[in-house]
Amino acid sequence: MGQEISVSYQAVKSKVYRLIDSLVEDAKNTGDVQESMKRWWKLIHPADRPIARKHLLSVLAKSNATLEAICDGLTDMKDFELHQMPSESLPRLHSMPDPSVQRMKASL
Repeated sequence: MGQEISVSYQAVKSKVYRLIDSLVEDAKNTGDVQESMKRWWKLIHPADRPIARKHLLSVLAKSNATLEAICDGLTDMKDFELHQMPSESLPRLHSMPDPSVQRMKASL
């Protein structure tokens, strides 16, 4: 019998935040995170995937909006110099589509 995976909003948010933290702490790289998400998705029962997808897209959209707000706030600060960090070493943020406007194929 397979492992049961919770797809509650809190469980999905916890999964995403743990992966973000692992990137921040250099415990994982982007490839590791992608593989982790693929493994996690395969463990979710097909009947539970629509709700998991809904929660995942919501968490990613809110997380992305938070990161954009932080970046925008830093660039507005007069005493914070962004040019101290080489921008080519920082990954670009890509906005997540609003799940209510555009359907994204969940083929993780």
